[in-house]
Amino acid sequence: MVITGISKGGFGGLALLAVPLMALTISPLQSAGIILPILIVMDWVSVWAYRKHWDRNILFLMLPGAIVGIATGTFLAGYLNDQIVLVCVGAIALIFPLYAVFKPKGRKDVIAGNRPLGFIAGTVAGFTSFVAHAGGPPFQAYALPQNLEKRVYAGTAVMFFFVVNFVKILPYAMLGQLDQANLTISLILIPLAPIGVLIGVALVKRIDHQTFYRIMYGLIFAVGLKLIWDGLT
Repeated sequence: MVITGISKGGFGGLALLAVPLMALTISPLQSAGIILPILIVMDWVSVWAYRKHWDRNILFLMLPGAIVGIATGTFLAGYLNDQIVLVCVGAIALIFPLYAVFKPKGRKDVIAGNRPLGFIAGTVAGFTSFVAHAGGPPFQAYALPQNLEKRVYAGTAVMFFFVVNFVKILPYAMLGQLDQANLTISLILIPLAPIGVLIGVALVKRIDHQTFYRIMYGLIFAVGLKLIWDGLT
């Protein structure tokens, strides 16, 4: 939970480790149900930390798509193949860091400012976040190329997933993922949530802009490899 908190504090990507780690001992579906209340507590701490640093345009562009993605995940919950979802999200996480590194110099970035692509990325992020709290790579794939100031990027991610996680409460409850047993485990783990968030916020303040983006692209690439491995095995 501390690692997930650091992710919520500004280093998106690390949070994807939570569900796979818990799934070593319990089902992925139960893992997602336990983690959601903890993420919401982390979101409140993160929103307070980044309340002055976020990009309104990106949120207004991506959040409608995210709600569509969550609704799609709700209706398809009984038919989803977790392995296929993990491989697809992992592929997204690998492609965009490679694009950022190897794109032809001097050519206009096809992602930055692309509004239809922003809506699509929001939809995919909402869907994969609903399935396995794996919305980070699709969000990052669109938000990172916008080259926002590091705190604005971190704050925009915080606000985006604050809304996404809040919207997921009702469908998770309808699917029985917020039962008494899961909520009890969540309550036990919640005290660890603010610690990780504050560590993440402190790290973002102390790392320069260029290094921050290198770390972010490295994290999303590593997470992509992990997701593809999980999906294939």
